[in-house]
Amino acid sequence: MSWLAVLLLIAGLVLVVAGAELFFEAVLASASRLHVSAFAFTAVVSGFELENLAAGIALDLNGLPDAAAGTFLGGTTFLALAVAGLGALVAPLRPGLPRPALAWTAAAGVPLLVLGADGRLGRIDGAILVAWFAVALFGLARSAPPGPPADAPPGRVVPILLRLVAGLGLLSVGGELLGESLRRVVERFGVSATLLGNTAIAASVEAEEVARVAVPARRGRSDVALGNIVGTVVHFAALNGGIIALVRPLELGDDSRALHLPVAAASAAVLAGLLAAGDGLGRRAGGLLVALYVAYLVAAVAASLY
Repeated sequence: MSWLAVLLLIAGLVLVVAGAELFFEAVLASASRLHVSAFAFTAVVSGFELENLAAGIALDLNGLPDAAAGTFLGGTTFLALAVAGLGALVAPLRPGLPRPALAWTAAAGVPLLVLGADGRLGRIDGAILVAWFAVALFGLARSAPPGPPADAPPGRVVPILLRLVAGLGLLSVGGELLGESLRRVVERFGVSATLLGNTAIAASVEAEEVARVAVPARRGRSDVALGNIVGTVVHFAALNGGIIALVRPLELGDDSRALHLPVAAASAAVLAGLLAAGDGLGRRAGGLLVALYVAYLVAAVAASLY
């Protein structure tokens, strides 16, 4: 039964990621002929990570609030430190972003930090976070750097709708499997749900983000790579956290409140600061971000043991 829990966990992750990819391709095709900057388009659309949101809702409904919070807290940290750092190590992300875009990125996690400081994210807090998301994403899109518009892949209406429905179906099944399997893993192996949610689950669900950043970076499209990172950070720190709290209020444990929450908010500010300091991210800055993420993992493991 222990291995069955692990297999269910893996199956849930696979279905969630596959469903999100299918859904994202359909959304991308449906919006392909909009004439907007690549940065703005990527920040708005690519940041809508349904696999992360589905996992967080499923975990919360399965009575694992700290693991649910980990999907957007640990997810934000993973994106701002690990994904951005690895992307910069593959190819420097230059040029950087305009000052207004950096300001919106640095501020992305501040409302979440303030609202969650008391150890609880209620439905009113969730509504505030969703409202903040709308403001922050609008400001981020308006601050888009100049560049060519996004490419427009063709797509017909019926296949796009079929992919939307199929993607949502996979997300629903995968999210439920993920929540149930994590509960079994926690019960049978005694592993902290908070640690799993903020590290293993957050990183596994968002692993494809590394490729989404590395590929455009290697092709000289740092605007697309950075749009994906900062857009997703805003989505996680505001929209995902807000929606999950609206579905079911989150009671945050000591580790979430003292470590994962402040680190998530700080990681977005650190990313913005390094982007501002170097007009983008070079390999040295990328190495620093990866080192910071490793330090966070060490601190998370240590916190779960005491």
